[in-house]
Amino acid sequence: MTGLLRVGVAGVHGHGRSHVDAVLAGADFELVAVADPRGGGDVPSSTRVFADAASMIDDVELDVVVLSTPIPTHTELARRALSRGVHVLLEKPPVPSVADHHALLIASDAASRSVQVGFQSLGSAGVAATAETLASGVIGDLVHVGAVGQWSRSEQYWRRAPWAGHRVIDGRLVGDGVVTNPLAHAVATAFAIAGAAAPDDVVSIDADLRRANDIETDDTSSLVVELRGGVRVAAGLAVTAARRREPYVLVRGTRGFLVYVYTLDTLHVHRDGAALPRAYAFERTSLLDDLAGHIRDGRELLAPLHRTGAFTRVLEAIVTGPPAAPIDPELVRVEGGGAGDETFRRVVGVEDAVERVAWEGRTFRELGLL
Repeated sequence: MTGLLRVGVAGVHGHGRSHVDAVLAGADFELVAVADPRGGGDVPSSTRVFADAASMIDDVELDVVVLSTPIPTHTELARRALSRGVHVLLEKPPVPSVADHHALLIASDAASRSVQVGFQSLGSAGVAATAETLASGVIGDLVHVGAVGQWSRSEQYWRRAPWAGHRVIDGRLVGDGVVTNPLAHAVATAFAIAGAAAPDDVVSIDADLRRANDIETDDTSSLVVELRGGVRVAAGLAVTAARRREPYVLVRGTRGFLVYVYTLDTLHVHRDGAALPRAYAFERTSLLDDLAGHIRDGRELLAPLHRTGAFTRVLEAIVTGPPAAPIDPELVRVEGGGAGDETFRRVVGVEDAVERVAWEGRTFRELGLL
């Protein structure tokens, strides 16, 4: 394909604005349409503005559509776009169920069009480099893979949209919890390093979900996932920490360990007997640019839908499993809340708790924490 790729962006406020800016800044793209019930925002006068994504997909000739819309709309809108011969960049989490994952793969194959998923961390060369470092044997045999996330989100964050903090709305799966949305990249990146892609790569899931906020989903959670081949992934994730720290994937071996900070694209190799780690930095490719390259020359996508099936298997298990348990109020500190201030619920000791989950490969429950 030659010439500019005609792009439409659905959902242009909040995170969606970053997609608009990426299209406008890209040399390969023309922003021909946007869709949002709140209006189009600051876009060129030549860009058509729609109130809903379906109308934009139906009425405009597009090469690529970016779907930064509520989670329950992803499957239907992506299938609609594929049926019209449009490639899709689908925000994470991609779909709410394994059935939707399979249906969208079938639709993609039938249309000979691709779905790239917005797990930006998978655009980094550091993901493959971390897996290759593990395979080299420099840290010995693999013990397990871990993931650590320590962020801080206010009570207002859980009221940012009608679907925020919900598991199900009107019978439709949503899954807006810490594991499946704010810190979903931690799980997806850990799976990519561990080599898990398809739903069937997941053998079992032990999810220990907790919440400090008055929400339907989780904000402080641990899970241990057994993968085909015997690999274990243990994630400790919280948005109730006192402050934000960069999240990372831990790869624990018998003779050392790796720390891959996926937000910074840096790998730290800790070898037994070495006083200091070796640190490496990697380049990251924009997933929109990567999709453009795929469309033009057929190169393999960095974050294709088929590589996200294991993540969706976990999301489905969390959404359909037992609800998050309230954290003991004695462990919750409420801060802020003054005039114009946001209110935060901090969990005492959560930083150490999530790190122990990743290092020891056990849930909060097994460790007797929180």
